[in-house]
Amino acid sequence: MPGITLTLSGDKNAVLTQKCVDLATDLTCRIFNKSKANTMVIVRYVDYDDWFIDGKSLTDWGRNSFRLEVTVVDETCTKEQKAEYQKAVYEAMNSIIGNLHPHSNVHVIDCKAASYGYTGITQEYRYQHKDEFL
Repeated sequence: MPGITLTLSGDKNAVLTQKCVDLATDLTCRIFNKSKANTMVIVRYVDYDDWFIDGKSLTDWGRNSFRLEVTVVDETCTKEQKAEYQKAVYEAMNSIIGNLHPHSNVHVIDCKAASYGYTGITQEYRYQHKDEFL
């Protein structure tokens, strides 16, 4: 179950939000071979004046930015998949948002299976009892 937190610079925009949710879900599920039905996305916006890189706001830079954090179970994605994901997300976000500051970023968070889950059940338990969850 990937959990995605996507932070975007600027004012809240429903159309942009939906495009970015679709993009994040599609790329995460395709590249990491995950289920869309179990993928969660939270989107938040930060004003340009409140986002700083090298001590200067995005307003000062005259740029847009994003930060995508995705939590996956440790050892379920390869280094190659992560590299492909980094590139694909950055390129796709640049095509949607444009004018990205180069320090816009993707953070893949590998979480131990015993520390991550949903419906009150860890991913480790699901793995150990996979016959129960078919």
